[in-house]
Amino acid sequence: MKCEHCTRKECSKKTKTDDQENVSVDVPSPIQKNGEEEFYKLADAKIFLSDCLACESCVTMEEGVQLSQQSAKDFVRVLNLNKECDASKHRVLVVSVCPQSLPYFAAKFNLSVTDASRRLCGFLKSLGVHYVFDTTIAADFSILESQKEFVRRYHQHSEEQHTLPMLTSACPGWVRYAERVLGHPVTTHLCTTKSPQQVMGSLVKDYFARQQNLPPEKVFHVIVAPCYDKKLEALREGFCTAMNGARGTDCVLTSGEIAQIMEQSDLSIKDTAVDTLFGDLKETAIQRHDGLSSDGHLAHVFRHAAKELFGEHVEEITYRALRNKDFHEVTLEKNGKVLLHFAAAYGFRNIQNMILKLKKGKFPYHFVEVLACPRGCLNGRGQAQTEDGHTDRVLLQQMEGIYSEIPVRPPESSAHLQELYQEWLEGTESSKVQDVLHTTYQSPEPCKDNLDIKW
Repeated sequence: MKCEHCTRKECSKKTKTDDQENVSVDVPSPIQKNGEEEFYKLADAKIFLSDCLACESCVTMEEGVQLSQQSAKDFVRVLNLNKECDASKHRVLVVSVCPQSLPYFAAKFNLSVTDASRRLCGFLKSLGVHYVFDTTIAADFSILESQKEFVRRYHQHSEEQHTLPMLTSACPGWVRYAERVLGHPVTTHLCTTKSPQQVMGSLVKDYFARQQNLPPEKVFHVIVAPCYDKKLEALREGFCTAMNGARGTDCVLTSGEIAQIMEQSDLSIKDTAVDTLFGDLKETAIQRHDGLSSDGHLAHVFRHAAKELFGEHVEEITYRALRNKDFHEVTLEKNGKVLLHFAAAYGFRNIQNMILKLKKGKFPYHFVEVLACPRGCLNGRGQAQTEDGHTDRVLLQQMEGIYSEIPVRPPESSAHLQELYQEWLEGTESSKVQDVLHTTYQSPEPCKDNLDIKW
């Protein structure tokens, strides 16, 4: 069945109803019963039509096969292999949790965000996970590199070289749409900094693996995220860690998938503090970046640019809603002159309007934080939906309240960030920084990568 926007002859997308009727896959559970493994009833990972954020970017049959690995089935397969006597098949299981997932667990189980984090960590370790991290440190890198890139683009922008506006690249649904549908010249405006998920993959498979004296293939890395497009992001060949060729993320599970496993489990759970990449024994407080419901690229890049380019210190950022509640702008003015003009465009209605104006040369902004989901990452379709596939507005409102109460941490204040720049990346301006923290983008022309996708 084709989606209503699809113009291609072949399309493997199905409606959620079709898949629910035809797909029901048993997934091995770590719970023992009668000497054999029990099974959770969870479907294989699929991108449903109603979940798809990258309009017209069809999921082919070949990619659908790859997506089946992005499920609880593959996660539990590794858990079960670790229980076998053959130690050569054992892998160190690492789970990294996105900060936008924690409010979902807090609201779902009526806990504070700290208790929800400890409950989630305790549950994952009761399954057999060895380490549980949060991805805030990876978002620190993503934001800092985006700050530097914007300042560089600002200085380079001219009549001949159109380096602005810079469009954020942390949302995989938006990036996928830009790559596979829009292409050049839109992709030239995409920030080259990798997303927090991609950076976290490099941290776990390279930095952490070397700290543990492990080859990267011995580490199985799982991301817990609010949206389905993170599964597609994990498959992209270009997002392998630059130094060892291993895929940074082996499996992505949405917050909703993890919640299903928790609800179906009868394991005894002991609340446990989240681990750190540095082996710190002290539990770190849960913090977030200054964003409406995201990792806060707009707010942090705006403050940095104001200070770096114009010597202006910005404490509070005022968002002004324009045509709808998902399109905001932020400006820096001095003596009646607009120095910086930033915007946040959430949802594909706003994205399409933005692209139309950009192509006509009538887009006035220097920087745009682009997210595919209306109301941002908290509204990811992997956690904020009702059983019939609609947004759970009551749950989402509760999650937004929980998220807003988490203390904000500027990325520059991270205790270990500069240490990682020096020890892991050989300095803030080294060639390694470019290799590990930045990427390039594909055109919408047919690609021939290891997924063998025919677009």
